[in-house]
Amino acid sequence: MALPKYRISKTRKLKKRSHLALSVPARNLCPDCGQVKLPHRVCLHCGSYGGRKVMAGTDDA
Repeated sequence: MALPKYRISKTRKLKKRSHLALSVPARNLCPDCGQVKLPHRVCLHCGSYGGRKVMAGTDDA
C-alpha cells in the first residue's frame, strides 16, 4: 500500500480543501404567496410553479 514520503503541512492540506466549503442554497420568494422557496421548485406552501397551480398546497386544506 502506498504511503506518503513526506508529511503534508497544515497549510498545504487546508489549501487543498479550500474549495470544499459548503455554500448556502439560493432562496427565492414565491410570486403567488410570498413564502421563501428554492428556485425551479414547486412552492410547498401554495403548490404553484411558473404562475400556475400544479399541486395542492398546505393552505388549501
